[in-house]
Amino acid sequence: MRHTRTKLVFGEEAFEKLQNAKILLLGVGGVGSFCLDCLYRSGVRDITIIDFDRYDVTNQNRQMHSESHEGELKVEALKQHYPEVIAIPMKITAQWVETFDFEPYDLILDAIDDMWAKIALIQKCYPKLICSVGSAKRLDPTKIEVRSIWKTEGDPFASKLRNELRKRKFKAKFDCICSTELPCIKEKGSFVGVTGAFGLAMCSLALRRIVKL
Repeated sequence: MRHTRTKLVFGEEAFEKLQNAKILLLGVGGVGSFCLDCLYRSGVRDITIIDFDRYDVTNQNRQMHSESHEGELKVEALKQHYPEVIAIPMKITAQWVETFDFEPYDLILDAIDDMWAKIALIQKCYPKLICSVGSAKRLDPTKIEVRSIWKTEGDPFASKLRNELRKRKFKAKFDCICSTELPCIKEKGSFVGVTGAFGLAMCSLALRRIVKL
């Protein structure tokens, strides 16, 4: 059976919770595509993915299935590989966040890189949010951790997020997938060993929150 070995790890009752969970995954690039693959293989059936981007050749170093779908919308291409997902080709902006109904979802997984959209998401959805911060420009997946946004280290992007949240007098805690490794370059480079591991860490945390292990 497809999920026999997953059930052995989680147990029958917890696995049923996974199958009944309703997950919203925002962004299916270098982090989000690996998170999606992990969720799907682990038995989560109700997954909605939202992304507006199309695959291009520069995605092929880090994004699942990008090599066979150049030029296609990411969410529509991924639906061919994960047919049970709900795919919405939509640009995620702060304005979109304000109008979208997040209430039906058990968890919201944020794998986008737009800072203003992230801030809007955090303010609106933080009790159900798992947020990915800086995964690019790094080489060591063993430095990946789950921390509060207020406790990250070595991540300039997370630091900017904190500063903007403080300006808005936001003080609540929520989980982020982060790395303590300092960026090794200034350019916009990325390594799948880290970006993919971010996505897997996000999936793991999501599953553990669903079953409350």
